[in-house]
Amino acid sequence: MQNLLRSEMAQQGIQLDQAKFCCSICLDLLKDPVTIPCGHSYCMSCIKGCWDEEDQKKIHSCPQCRQTFTPRPVLVKNTMLAELVEELKKTGLTAAPPDRCYAGPGDVACDVCTGRKLKALKSCMQCLASYCEQHLQPHYESSTFKKHKLVNPSQKLQENICSRHDEVMKMFCRTDQQCICYLCSVDEHKGHDTVSAAAERTERQKELGVSRQKIQQRIQDREKDVKVLHQEVKATNRSADKAVEDSEKIFTELVHLLEKRSSEVKEQIRSKQKVEASRAEELQEKLKQEIAELRRKDAELERLSHTEDHTHFLHSYPSLSRLSESTDFPSIDIRPLRYFEDVTAAVSEARDKLQDILTEEWPKISLAVTEVDVLLPQTEPKTRAEFLQYSCQITLDPNTANKLLLLSEGNRKATCTVVQSYSSHPDRFMQSQQVLSREGLTGRCYWEVEWSGLLGASIAVAYKDISRTGDECRFGYNDKSWVLNDTRNCQFIHNSIETLIPGPLSSRIGVYLDHKAGILSFYSVSETMTLLHRVQTRFTQPLYPGIRVSSLRGTVKFCKLK
Repeated sequence: MQNLLRSEMAQQGIQLDQAKFCCSICLDLLKDPVTIPCGHSYCMSCIKGCWDEEDQKKIHSCPQCRQTFTPRPVLVKNTMLAELVEELKKTGLTAAPPDRCYAGPGDVACDVCTGRKLKALKSCMQCLASYCEQHLQPHYESSTFKKHKLVNPSQKLQENICSRHDEVMKMFCRTDQQCICYLCSVDEHKGHDTVSAAAERTERQKELGVSRQKIQQRIQDREKDVKVLHQEVKATNRSADKAVEDSEKIFTELVHLLEKRSSEVKEQIRSKQKVEASRAEELQEKLKQEIAELRRKDAELERLSHTEDHTHFLHSYPSLSRLSESTDFPSIDIRPLRYFEDVTAAVSEARDKLQDILTEEWPKISLAVTEVDVLLPQTEPKTRAEFLQYSCQITLDPNTANKLLLLSEGNRKATCTVVQSYSSHPDRFMQSQQVLSREGLTGRCYWEVEWSGLLGASIAVAYKDISRTGDECRFGYNDKSWVLNDTRNCQFIHNSIETLIPGPLSSRIGVYLDHKAGILSFYSVSETMTLLHRVQTRFTQPLYPGIRVSSLRGTVKFCKLK
């Protein structure tokens, strides 16, 4: 029976519509066919993939008729259709040929086809329609369509139709920079500079060529930058690996040196311990022998004291009373004994000196690491919002505050007042009413300072090793600090060189630091950021923000930034 059916199909197969057995999604013969509630059939994997993409919308539709289903239908293989397709395959039936490919989701459909539409091969810019290969033939064969422009299939043909006059927009209004139809040119665009869309396209095409040249040149430049950066990354990796290897070697040598010195000190202590113990033991033995001898003589003298023979007493006493030479060790009672505590003290002193050296040198090592920069230069921020991306919170160090400064508001505010009872500290400024922050800054940082009620304030940055006494400790009057002054004249000072700045300054000043790039900028902060002064140099140490308050009851504080 099956053979008979297969024979009949083979005889009539040429008359069958092959599309009925093709999946409209993959355009191939159905594989594991399923029939959804609207009656259309698809490959199980094809419809499952479509609906997987629609899961987020929670509404699933048929790709052909667009009927929607809620909830998602359960897919069950259509056994009868599957068997039929398998039988048809044995008759030599294959997928639809290219000229019979039907339009699926996302395809441009032929505007002439009725019923199930085929995929469009071309779109006509004159007809504003899309055609499959069959319906496109008149455009190739008839002279009527000779001047029509054919393009790749497009779903945006309606964009060429004027929404007001329903005419093809073949003109361009340069005044309003938009495409228009002929009726628009004599209506609302009358008197405007209008040309044909083709003429405007020609002009724009020239501009497009120039734009492409610029883009291609920029691409070449960026490709060179990419190559440079690639080389920089490789060089950085090599340099970093070498630095890690070398630093580990140096620290290992240092550890070995410390271990060697530790071993030597231990050996010296043990050697000295052995010598001194031997000396003490030798002396101890001599003392024990002398004690034994003295005990023997004392016993003989005691016996002699009890004799009643006067002659024997007088004859024996001189020899018994004569003592042998005593061991000489008067220093034990006279000089203080010294043990090994001084060694511990000496080692502790060496440790403290080594810690001081490491503490002093560590910022230089850390700064050397942070200054490594292989990226292209970064542009300086322009708006306050951009500056605030680099904001940092600054607190003042009480150990550096001059005794005429009172710190408050969590050590963010300094007020010039009467003498404060600060304890002595080597970091305290003695002659100048100024104070430094706790934080040492590197990298890119931004902070703001606000003052009130005074005629003199200074906003500065300085190295930590700035002098604390004498005239050279004043911000700006040395090579270790940079300061913006607002006194009788607004000025910037570094290394005693003064630069006048147009004033007066606002009550809030923003300070931007790019330590790696060596940039220090001062801004007047209001509705806009007004640059007051910029420094371009090379910073060799972390920078500590500082302030100086010159007049009584004047205040300067670091602002809290969000």
